[in-house]
Amino acid sequence: MELVIGTKRWSTWSLRPWLALKHTGAPFTETLIALREVETSTAEIRKHSPSGLVPALKDAGVVIVDSLAICEYLAERFPGLWPADPVDRALARAAASEMHSGYGALRRECPMELGLRTVQPMSPEVEKDVRRIVALWLGLLDRSGGPFLLGGWSIADAFFTPVASRFESYGLDLKICGDDGRAQAYSEALLQTPEYLAWLADA
Repeated sequence: MELVIGTKRWSTWSLRPWLALKHTGAPFTETLIALREVETSTAEIRKHSPSGLVPALKDAGVVIVDSLAICEYLAERFPGLWPADPVDRALARAAASEMHSGYGALRRECPMELGLRTVQPMSPEVEKDVRRIVALWLGLLDRSGGPFLLGGWSIADAFFTPVASRFESYGLDLKICGDDGRAQAYSEALLQTPEYLAWLADA
């Protein structure tokens, strides 16, 4: 398998399936394309990805694009990336899908920038996103008991790892968004997984 990804400091889309694939322990080749180099990055990506976007997974003679589609494919190949219980699995999928398509204000105003440390006041739009994330996390942690959203680590946690990195980079205060301390603890736990630390070391 070959996973084509973008610059590790910025590419949230690449981080998610990379974490899932790394979690399986399966060997894979990583092809890194430097983003934000307008003259070369698009052409380089198109050599690997028919959509012109990263990430892209090459396996068994096919190319799969989109981070969620890649993770679903990996879950078929390597059982255990989603919870075993069907209800928990549905909740994990719903959470990952919500992250995949939502939280536009947080994305725009707090883009992933690994290594950045600042304190940025939340706009009303960002605060709305963060309040929803905190409520979602606490609801799932109530159900599972942790340490991750549905108990054991899953694709849902891979999808929220870039969110946790944003909370850290921009110094966002989860307490003012309804956190009782558990959302912050979960966010910090995501940034201490061996897979994330391996990504960070190379970012």
